[in-house]
Amino acid sequence: MTLIINKYDYKEIKKKSVDGRRLYACPDGNSVASVTTILDATKDKTHLIAWRKRVGDIKAKEITTEAAGVGTRMHKYLEDYVESGEWAKPGSNPYAKQAHNMASQIKENVMSDIEIWGSEVQLYHPKIYAGTTDLVGTYKGQPAIMDFKQTNKPKKKEWVEDYYLQLTAYALAHNELYGTDIKEGHVFMCSRDLQYQQFDLWPDEFPNWESKWWDRVYQYYDKHY
Repeated sequence: MTLIINKYDYKEIKKKSVDGRRLYACPDGNSVASVTTILDATKDKTHLIAWRKRVGDIKAKEITTEAAGVGTRMHKYLEDYVESGEWAKPGSNPYAKQAHNMASQIKENVMSDIEIWGSEVQLYHPKIYAGTTDLVGTYKGQPAIMDFKQTNKPKKKEWVEDYYLQLTAYALAHNELYGTDIKEGHVFMCSRDLQYQQFDLWPDEFPNWESKWWDRVYQYYDKHY
């Protein structure tokens, strides 16, 4: 049985390609960039470029492709659990087993603390941006945006600023569309060696992250339009 409480009537938002760019075709008739596109286009990639030079393009592609594959599988185990209420068994593939173990860590650390209103929820801020968040619901009784993340190795808070901006962007969009007042967000993360981490966006920090998010939005549109 699904773990989702259908508190809001979430709508699907189609995607389309315009001049080679992937955009969300929103119900209001506007086509807008995704949250991840805006963040990727405006982030400082100095460290990423240095890392690629250090390991080489072939190895860098191999590492990122493998990480994306494990992350996708991990998300799928968690998404299926939320949708069905049943915990799947891992496949025989070593990457599937690893992803299952990582998903299990998140499930054990998180699921008893959350109520889920929607999974893979597509949201948009009229005429500005759109995107998909893993979960909307409550965390320990408080309305929140929530995302699952995988990582090759544990991260420090200062390395994951964009995670906080993602949570903020989705909270603002949900508030705009559904009249909520969400100012809290949480990233539930597991590393390849099965270390669980959690990054929390609390209401008292929200105005600061909101200001940073709008700065990035302005940078993006100033650069691309």
